[in-house]
Amino acid sequence: MSKEKYFVISDIHGCMHKLERLIETVRPELESRTLVFLGDYIDRGPDSCDVVEFVLELRQEHEVVFLKGNHEKMLLDFLAGINQFLYLENGGELTLASYYNKYRLREGEIIIPSDHLNFFYNLELYYETEDYIFVHAGLRDDVPLNAQTEEDLLWIREEFIYSTYDFGKTVIFGHTPFLHPFVGFRKIGIDTGAVFGNTLTMLSLPEMEFVSV
Repeated sequence: MSKEKYFVISDIHGCMHKLERLIETVRPELESRTLVFLGDYIDRGPDSCDVVEFVLELRQEHEVVFLKGNHEKMLLDFLAGINQFLYLENGGELTLASYYNKYRLREGEIIIPSDHLNFFYNLELYYETEDYIFVHAGLRDDVPLNAQTEEDLLWIREEFIYSTYDFGKTVIFGHTPFLHPFVGFRKIGIDTGAVFGNTLTMLSLPEMEFVSV
């Protein structure tokens, strides 16, 4: 078993106050951990812009891995003029408002700072270690990790969650909200619906301990 230690967080969805409280709860241990974020930093909650600024600041002081969620994908599509209504109806209006409130608009243009844009464009689809596979939504059965589609990595639900397929490592995922962390056969789901009034959850590995605020 690897001796590497991780704190894992997913589906913040603009809930800045919960993220701050969660990080403060474990701050004394951050120096000895790699922080892994599983995506969906934005949308639906009120403070998406502040969340992105906060996690970028964490990267300056700590070892951090940033993965892409389906909401970051939808934002990038929106900026490219693709499926714009889909993004807006899935909480994107609140993200655009958070940037408007901080950076305003210039001649109808959405002003997103270059460091934020670089963040969105450079998010990884998965992160693999000796013992774990970290991913936003899940994996398709019997498909090698490097052959998984972006669609499945960011959007899959029941086909992955309720499968007993063994990927050879424990898969840590978000995307699908549960009232409490989901622990299944070699998979752990940590989206506990923070933006829907429930808690924001952090998983501590390898201890398999959950911290929620």
